[in-house]
Amino acid sequence: MQKWTRWQAWVAAVAGACAALSPLVIEMDDTATWTMVVLGVVTAAVALGSMAMEEDRISAYALVLMGVLFLGSPWVLDVASTDNDLAVTAWILGAVTLVAGLLSLPEVEQRMHHRAIPH
Repeated sequence: MQKWTRWQAWVAAVAGACAALSPLVIEMDDTATWTMVVLGVVTAAVALGSMAMEEDRISAYALVLMGVLFLGSPWVLDVASTDNDLAVTAWILGAVTLVAGLLSLPEVEQRMHHRAIPH
């Protein structure tokens, strides 16, 4: 597979961009704003790095981790019960990122096995 063609990484990059831009649309406090921006920028960067380095196995696992961080962030920020818009946004973006990361794992593993030296 060629670089820049993995749809899973594109989906994760868009989710990261949406998270980074979400404070423009959703009203949130400073801590939540910085959390969403940082998680979004890191997610987009990991996804772009994943597309640039097609043999990189770590980036697929990093996308899974970013999805988990998004999913847990409303509880860590203690806004799950008070700021419904922020919580739902984080959960949706987290689920999208997590699923994109999980779906990219078999593809990465398959590419790694095809590159193995035969005995």
